[in-house]
Amino acid sequence: MRRRLQRLRERTNGYTVTPRQYAVTAYIALGALTLIVLSGAAVRLTGSGLGCPDWPKCYGNAYPPLNTHAVIEFSNRVITAPVSLAAGAAWLLALRRRPYRRDLMWLGALLPLGVIGQAVLGGFTVRGELDYGYVMAHFSLSMLILLAATVLAWRARPSADRYARRSPIVGGHDPAQPAVAGSHEPAQPAVAGNGDVANANGADPHAGRSVPDRTLVLSVRALVALGALTIFAGTAATAAGPHAGGSPGQRINRLSFDGRGTMDFVIHRHGEIALAFALAAVAVWWMARRRDAEPLVRRSLTVLCVLLALQGVVGLDQYKTHLPTQLVWVHVGLACGAWLAAVWAACAAGTLARRGARIAPEKAPSGPLRTAPPIKFPGN
Repeated sequence: MRRRLQRLRERTNGYTVTPRQYAVTAYIALGALTLIVLSGAAVRLTGSGLGCPDWPKCYGNAYPPLNTHAVIEFSNRVITAPVSLAAGAAWLLALRRRPYRRDLMWLGALLPLGVIGQAVLGGFTVRGELDYGYVMAHFSLSMLILLAATVLAWRARPSADRYARRSPIVGGHDPAQPAVAGSHEPAQPAVAGNGDVANANGADPHAGRSVPDRTLVLSVRALVALGALTIFAGTAATAAGPHAGGSPGQRINRLSFDGRGTMDFVIHRHGEIALAFALAAVAVWWMARRRDAEPLVRRSLTVLCVLLALQGVVGLDQYKTHLPTQLVWVHVGLACGAWLAAVWAACAAGTLARRGARIAPEKAPSGPLRTAPPIKFPGN
């Protein structure tokens, strides 16, 4: 038995994944976590939130009865299994990734922890009979998990390895910084923002360095914060709306502080915050174009603006048609897409340079050193 355990340990230690393979794992985890948010919204909008009144079993059994609401609710629980596997793989494979990166390991660990937290919070939501506080917290936690998954997918890109260990030098690497263990990637020259090699043809060594625009970075981050506020206001609007998650006849505690006027008040406040978010997104998109930001930043902001425009059209339509189930589900899907686009734009905008950072010194010319001829004095 001891020999078998030793053999298993040796095989495990010998198993590694490449940066490209781990990037695929991170993208799969992001897709799975997004899928379960949409399936959870379908459970709520179909009135199947209490299809299984107990948790983790359904009516005391390991399988649901032949009831539409019970099957829908239990199916959402079953989807949690592959999602948990994808989230767990994002963490475990980060430990076996070569070159190893600690930031990916910590980000990957957040995903299974978030899924466990969602499962526990989902149990409290069912036992609390879909109280609006639990439901709002459930969706908000989903958005936080998507935030971690998006950052993980961004940082897991193979091209991000060379920037994993930031040195005090802006736009380059500290020569005294050791290379990443297991990395066979040759040293790269400092690249300018437009893709040209810096200091080419005798140009200024400080010109064209890819230093993040501080104003743009702060603006995109503020956009993410405003998006989070918009989503939270949306959860409040849903908590006060007609889609409580239960089937007709079930009494569920709803958000109510002004009687029947609560839903109208919350929906209008949500619409105002969403309008401010859309206008801010257009302003940041215009700023990124004026400042000639990286193409990925501009594309991400363009996608965000398009999704917010569609979100506005769907929101107005569902308000005029008294919140039909199908449009509300589309509204939730567009909200998830806009949130992912905003976070991706923030990742693409870069990180702020530390204060007091110095510019990378110009690389010394290669080849034999030329010494000046000796000075001849008269009489020698």
